[in-house]
Amino acid sequence: MTESERVLWEALRKLKCGYHFRRQHSIGDYIADFICLKKNLVIEVDGGYHAEPIQQQNDQWRTDYLESKGYTVIRFKNEEISNNLHEVIMRIKEVLFNE
Repeated sequence: MTESERVLWEALRKLKCGYHFRRQHSIGDYIADFICLKKNLVIEVDGGYHAEPIQQQNDQWRTDYLESKGYTVIRFKNEEISNNLHEVIMRIKEVLFNE
């Protein structure tokens, strides 16, 4: 687990919203960083290499696959988690309670 993933995992574990998250959950050939099975919500944490064109294409294929299976996918960059964890958590709550 990266440092950003650790930070987000600790925040998700402490989140008092009535939803449970798992980490490193297998879905087909993929492993989701975090998932809320009750809401079919996948959360991905993207490091710097996700800016590479080939990785962006791979990420899009992954997102398309997960969405085809009924999951909602949201992605956060490491910098978002380290610089503004509160906003990241607010976005997650928004998806949990509005979709």
